Amino acid sequence: MIKRDYQVLAENFLFFLNIFILFLLIFSSSLAIPQWLQPFGRLHPLLLHFPIVLLLMAILLELFRFNKKFINEPLYQNFTNWVWLIAAIFAAITVMMGLFLSNEPGYEGGTLQWHKWLGVGIAFNATAIYWFRNKHWYTIKIVRGSLGLLMALLIVGGDYGANLTHGENFVLAPVWHPEKKKVAIDKALVFNDLIEPIFQEKCTSCHNPNKSKGGLILVDEKSVLKGGKNGKFYAGGQPQLSLLLKRVHEPEQEKEHMPPTGKPQLTTQEMLLLYLWVKENAAFNKKVVDLPQNDSLRIIATNFLKPNDEKEIHFDFGAADEKVIKKLNNNYRTIYPIGQGLPALGVNIYNKKTYEPKVLEELLDLKKQIVTLDLNRMPVKDAELKTIAKFENLQTLILNFTDITGNTLKELAPLKHLNTLALSGVRLNSDGLAQIALLKSITKLTIWNTGLTDKDIASLKANNKNLAIITGYKDDGKPIKLNNPQIGNTNFIFADKVELQLKHPIKGVELRYTTDGTDPDSIKSAIFKPGTYINNNEFIKAKAFKAGWLSSDVVSFNFYKNAFTPDSIGYLAGPNDKYSGDGAKTLIDKDLGGTNFGNGKWIGSQKDLVIYMQFSSPKNLNTVTLNCMRNIGSQIFLPIGVEVWGGIDKNHLKLLSSIKTPIPLKDDPLLLKGMECKLNAGKTISYLKIIAKPIQKLPSWDPVKNQPGWVFVDEIFLN
Repeated sequence: MIKRDYQVLAENFLFFLNIFILFLLIFSSSLAIPQWLQPFGRLHPLLLHFPIVLLLMAILLELFRFNKKFINEPLYQNFTNWVWLIAAIFAAITVMMGLFLSNEPGYEGGTLQWHKWLGVGIAFNATAIYWFRNKHWYTIKIVRGSLGLLMALLIVGGDYGANLTHGENFVLAPVWHPEKKKVAIDKALVFNDLIEPIFQEKCTSCHNPNKSKGGLILVDEKSVLKGGKNGKFYAGGQPQLSLLLKRVHEPEQEKEHMPPTGKPQLTTQEMLLLYLWVKENAAFNKKVVDLPQNDSLRIIATNFLKPNDEKEIHFDFGAADEKVIKKLNNNYRTIYPIGQGLPALGVNIYNKKTYEPKVLEELLDLKKQIVTLDLNRMPVKDAELKTIAKFENLQTLILNFTDITGNTLKELAPLKHLNTLALSGVRLNSDGLAQIALLKSITKLTIWNTGLTDKDIASLKANNKNLAIITGYKDDGKPIKLNNPQIGNTNFIFADKVELQLKHPIKGVELRYTTDGTDPDSIKSAIFKPGTYINNNEFIKAKAFKAGWLSSDVVSFNFYKNAFTPDSIGYLAGPNDKYSGDGAKTLIDKDLGGTNFGNGKWIGSQKDLVIYMQFSSPKNLNTVTLNCMRNIGSQIFLPIGVEVWGGIDKNHLKLLSSIKTPIPLKDDPLLLKGMECKLNAGKTISYLKIIAKPIQKLPSWDPVKNQPGWVFVDEIFLN
């Protein structure tokens, strides 16, 4: 009797689970999973293997249930029945978890939809087999058909799940992985043929249109430029400010390290490629051959690209011990092979603060294999040339802007294979020229900014007919682009007025600015002068101009006036738990959130955000301004509408102002905008209700179409 009661209870639980799954499917578009329930959904990948094992066991047992040996065996039949019941229950629970998880940001696309519906099919199929397996019409033909369908659902659904978690073609990758043909170095683009393949292999399993973790997609140039929820993915020319490099260089045990622990990690060369790409302004259309011959990025590219029509390179020395290379590689010294399968090595040394002679001496364990040595801007002295001369197969030596005097260059004479020498920024004289002439193997010499006269260089060329001399930049009359104007203000929120502080590092530059949203020009726009004050909300655009120079890029700043602060503030309809900041007071703490909407300074919601404010004494308000964000790549749009209601209390409110925004466009840039509502009050106000409305159905061009967008607000200003 007790056994039967447990079975009935389990059957009722199974029935409830299936009904609840139907409920989740029907109302999925309007459901918001609370933050406290999200850990339950995230157990989906952890639990799903258990019902799979149970289902496979049940399928195997079911195949033999009509066997003469087992058909009349109660123990076999009862045990199989219980396996089916437990398997169906856990399959349904796993599907529920998956549906909860799929409602979190970052999961969307066709792969997710296929995985979801195939998973639902598995749960319903398993439930149906359990309910009907003891019916008189349940024959061996129906058994085979049902089990065949269930196996197909398990295999295909599992494959979609693996693709969703680990990237496309995860299951078949070990046995079927069409090799991409290597691109010839003279045809290769830096991004397309060096950087994008790294993203495809190591990043797109989590950052693709089906699974955009952090709102970040890395499948093409456009998505890389958009960035994710934390803003721009990188800052061109500023590796130290780039989120990309911060994430890949986090310790592997850290939560923010990318790729996550357990997934294929970036190699040292791949990390260096990313660093150099960002450092060189992260160009998308630059060819590899457009880079200088001695550029580190170009040198490393040879490991990933096919030579032009060059003859195969041979070296008469063996490869170095991998353990030695690994030991010598560190944060200020990078050692890399110069070509696929070649024993020759290149070395780049960074960080002049940590440099000392032993940095070179430690490399003598690799003196046969090092053929390229880059000491650009290191404090290398003349004495270190004796150590360098011991790298017997050295071919390329970069000594730009080092501390050598040029009077001891003859120390390099033993280097019979040295063909490229870079001495830019090194002070050279006639004695230095004479010593260069002793280096008979040199075919390429870089000597710009060395203090040598045109006569000195002409003499050097005349005595060395086979020597290509690079003398660097010559003023060809083409203007140079100005740096951007710099803002001196540290606080952009003020109560009365604030002085605008613009500056520029170059003397004689004219700074012009606008407040109407247009770009400044050199004729009509206002000229900035010290003593310029801002009295109201202003969107400032500034630009630098100087005769003979190209004008700078436009920079922009928002200034906000805030004359009143409410005595209390709260929500009538609050934000998403994940983007709730420090409560409603976040909206009046006079701390702007910047472009990082995940830093706790922004309030975000996919439903109408309704805020109330109260004043202990009535106020005469003229404007209410909401500072909002637009970040199309993360489904963050300006509110489609803002309404301001006011009155003497919450029961006596009138609509004082309403504004609407135009339909968003696919290429709208990242924007922080003050949405100003001019009030038609007519009398003083003690109570305000402010409604910010997000777009309820994303445009068809958005990857997450047919879902609501986000509205983000970080401050509300009252004047």
